[in-house]
Amino acid sequence: MSSSESADSRLINGHPSAVLGVVLISYLMIVLDISIVVTGLPEIRDDLGFTSVGLSWVQNIYTLFFGGFLLLAARAGDLLGRKRMLLVGLWIFTLSSLAIGLAQTPYWLIIARGIQGIGAAILAPSVLALISTTFPEGPERTRALAYYSMVAGGGASLGLVLGGIFADQLSWRVGFFMNVPIGLALIATAMNVLSETSRQKGAFDLVGAVSSTLGMGALVYAIVHSTEVGWLAVSTLGVLAISIGLLALFIVTEQRVSQPMLPLRLFASRERVGAYLGRLLFLGAMVSFFFFSTQFMQLVLGFSPLQAGIGFLPMTIPTFVAALSVPILTRRFGNGGVLCLSLALLAVGMFWLSLADENASYWSGIALPMLLIGLGNGSALGPLTVAGVSQVHSDDQGAASGMVNVAHQMGGTLGLGILIAFFAHASNAPLTGITLLSHQISVAVLGGSIMVCLALLVALFMIVPASNAATRALS
Repeated sequence: MSSSESADSRLINGHPSAVLGVVLISYLMIVLDISIVVTGLPEIRDDLGFTSVGLSWVQNIYTLFFGGFLLLAARAGDLLGRKRMLLVGLWIFTLSSLAIGLAQTPYWLIIARGIQGIGAAILAPSVLALISTTFPEGPERTRALAYYSMVAGGGASLGLVLGGIFADQLSWRVGFFMNVPIGLALIATAMNVLSETSRQKGAFDLVGAVSSTLGMGALVYAIVHSTEVGWLAVSTLGVLAISIGLLALFIVTEQRVSQPMLPLRLFASRERVGAYLGRLLFLGAMVSFFFFSTQFMQLVLGFSPLQAGIGFLPMTIPTFVAALSVPILTRRFGNGGVLCLSLALLAVGMFWLSLADENASYWSGIALPMLLIGLGNGSALGPLTVAGVSQVHSDDQGAASGMVNVAHQMGGTLGLGILIAFFAHASNAPLTGITLLSHQISVAVLGGSIMVCLALLVALFMIVPASNAATRALS
C-alpha cells in the first residue's frame, strides 16, 4: 500500500463497519429508487396527466443527468474530498426526492428527477471510492464489494417488489417520500462516522469537465432518443456525432493536462479495461432483463404490478445468497474463476427465459430461469467491481470508481437501447396480439443472453489472464 493509500485508510477506517453501512445504505437508496419508479409509472401517468412521450422522460431525464455528471462528480471526490461529495450527493438526492413526492405537474416532476439524477451521479462514485480506500486490496475489499454487489443486484429486484406494493396498495409518492427520513439519517450518521479523505492539489481540469459532461450527456441522449425514432434517424446520428466530437476533445485534453478528470493510466491495465467492457455488457443484459421480464409478466401473463413485483422473488433471494458467497468462492476459485462461472450461469438462465411464450407456466418458464439468473447476477457484480478498481492508486480511486459507474450506467442505457431495437425488428414476424408481443420479448431476452456470452469471452480473454499474471507477480 502506498503512503497516500495509508493516509486515506487512517482517515476513514477507524469505524470500517460503520463506514460500510453508511455507504451501502446510500447506494441502496439509488438502486431502490430506480426500480421502484418502473412499477410506479402507470400511476404517475394517471395522477399527473403525462402523455406517453412525457412519461418516458421521467426515466430519461434521470438517466441523462446521472450519466452526464458521473465523471465530473467522481473526480470532484478526489479533488475536494470524498466525505464532502457524499454529503453533497445525499442532500441533493434527499431534497429532490421530497420535491418529486410533492410534484403536482409533469414539468415539476421531470425537473426534480433531473436534479435527483445529479445527486445519484455524485453518490454512486463516492460510495465505491470510499469502499476502495477504506478496505485494502485483498480479502477485506472482496468482502466489502460482495456486500456492494448484493445491494446493487438484490436491491434492484427488491425495488420492483416494493414498487408493486406501493403502486397497488399505497401511492407512487411513497417510494420518494421514504428517501427523506433515510437520507437525513444518513447525513447525520455520515457527519459523525466519516472523516475527510486527503485531497489532491492542482488546477481543476475545466475543459475536461465541460467536454466530458456534455459529451456523456449527448451520448446518453442519443441512445435514449434512438428508442423513440430509431438509430438511423438524422436527429439520433446528429447528436451521436456531437457526442463523439466532445468525447474526442475530452480524450485529447486528458492527454495534455497535469490534473486530468480521467487519468488515462487507468486503461493501462488489461484487467481494468476488461472489467469496464464486461460490466458494460453485463448491465446491458440485466437492465433489459428487468425491463422485458416486467412487461412479459404484466402484459403476456396478465400479472398485476404487485404480482409482477413478487414474481421477481425467485431471482431476488438467490442474488443475496450468491453475493454473500463471493468471498468464500473467491478464495477457492479466484476472482476470475468466480466471474466466469457466474456469467455462464447467467447466460444459461437468460437463454432459458427467452424460450418462454404466452403458454408458458410461470414456475417452469419464469421462476426456474430466474433462479439461475439470480445466482449469476449476485456472484458476477462483485468480481467485476474488484477487477475494475484493481491496483489503482489512492489518488485515482475516485476516477476509477467513476469509470466503473460510467460502464454501469452506460451499459444499462446502451444495452436497453440495442435490445429495444431487437424488440422492434421482431414485430415483422407474421404474428398478432399477445403471441407477437411474447415473440418480441423472447427475441430481446435472447439478445441479452448473447450480451452475457460476450461478457464471458471478455472475462476469459482479458480479465482472467491479467488477474493471474498479477497474482504470479505478487507471489
